[in-house]
Amino acid sequence: MTVTTFQAMAMIIYFIAMLAIGWWAYGRNDDFDDYMLAGRGLGPVVTALSAGASDMSGWLLMGLPGALYITGIVEGWIAVGLTVGAWLNWRYVAPRLRTYTEVAGNSITVPSFLDNRLHDASHLLRWASGLIILVFFTFYVSSGMVSGGYFFESSFGMDYRLGLALVAGITVIYTLVGGFLAVSYTDLVQGLMMVAALLAVPIVGVIHLGGVGATLEAVAAVDPDYWAVVGPSTSLLGIISALAWGLGYFGQPHIIVRFMAMRSPQEAKAGRRVGIGWMLFACAGAAGTAVVGVAVYQRDGGALANPETVFISLGQMLFHPFVAGFMLAAILAAIMSTVASQLLVTSSALIEDLYLQVTKREVSQRRLVMYSRFSVLLVAVVAAAMAWSPNDTILALVAFAWAGFGASFGPTVLLALYWKRLTPAGALAGMVTGAAVVMLWGNLDGGVFDLYEILPGFVANIAVAVGLSLVGAPDPAVEAEFDEAVAVANGTASLEY
Repeated sequence: MTVTTFQAMAMIIYFIAMLAIGWWAYGRNDDFDDYMLAGRGLGPVVTALSAGASDMSGWLLMGLPGALYITGIVEGWIAVGLTVGAWLNWRYVAPRLRTYTEVAGNSITVPSFLDNRLHDASHLLRWASGLIILVFFTFYVSSGMVSGGYFFESSFGMDYRLGLALVAGITVIYTLVGGFLAVSYTDLVQGLMMVAALLAVPIVGVIHLGGVGATLEAVAAVDPDYWAVVGPSTSLLGIISALAWGLGYFGQPHIIVRFMAMRSPQEAKAGRRVGIGWMLFACAGAAGTAVVGVAVYQRDGGALANPETVFISLGQMLFHPFVAGFMLAAILAAIMSTVASQLLVTSSALIEDLYLQVTKREVSQRRLVMYSRFSVLLVAVVAAAMAWSPNDTILALVAFAWAGFGASFGPTVLLALYWKRLTPAGALAGMVTGAAVVMLWGNLDGGVFDLYEILPGFVANIAVAVGLSLVGAPDPAVEAEFDEAVAVANGTASLEY
């Protein structure tokens, strides 16, 4: 059999496994809460790996190894910022958000939580945040489909649009059929595939090179300064910008919604250990892949046309084609896990936070699930249509997405969880300010404007939200509910139903 045949077999096995998980989850969705949050029944391991897999996408297997391959370890500051941000997110957001979303009207989406938490009679905050999620995540999903199309085009010589349709079709089927439970368990498998592949490549690569010493010597022969954590092209502003990526975690709806689905707030500690452990192994594997890539191509010769394919190239060089096929599937897993998570969050915003709020209709649980499945399909079709002829506009907008969500939702979520004086007007104004600053700052260049836009947007959001909230006064019922949520999160009280 040819190399392509072996790799195609591995890919088919992966696709069948994802569809099987979707079918398994189908019979476990009895109501809307099950479909959108798996009935708040996820254990810490599934929660942690689902959050990690939906977060990292193809950046972990292609972007990060490629950057480290070209420039050296100095490019690792982003990974440091993301790891610290993820730890803080698990430590301070996860347990309290899990508690507070249940105390505040059993909220199952981020917009509904903000609305219920602040008792916003106008519901403007819910509508605004729902629209932000709907618009930006539709573009985000489209970007993932573009990545899937390019993946099949570059790996198998398949037509871009056929590859896009294949990725979109498989992802939509298991998301539409199995809901949050299917997405979470496919994320579990995909997360394990990603970290296993990232660890296998450098380990086998070092053996291929003759050991750690030979690997280090080969890297030093290429670039004696490869291990420098501060390089001549790295400024203090650049390091601050890289570390600031960690701020984005507090406001990514597709990540923090995992915290809302945990069985209990107490399981956040175990989830944190699993999640950060997974992240450390994954980032170490990405760095190791880059190091081995530098050493292999220095010793064995040959040029790597696209540095971002160093993981793919090493996998095909060091492993049997069938195993290399599963490594290709790991890249696809990274793409699909993010697309599925974003599809479900966008669907929830469309149904829970916009449709039901506008129509004010009483809808049965069965019909809500049906509407949600239809909305998953609708968002996927729109995103696929946008991705059919990829252009710079979509990709450029997605470059703002992490900063946009981080600066608009991040401070709002943190203040809602830790400051009882927050008011609906303050939260809404802060959210809009954060998003506006990101959009404005990101289109300016030179000097201080080279700072990553999430940091000024984050600070501006907090300043406006706090300032405007101090002018007004929160509802006494809001303060009482806040105290109840804090007591439950601290374990000094339990939920009463």
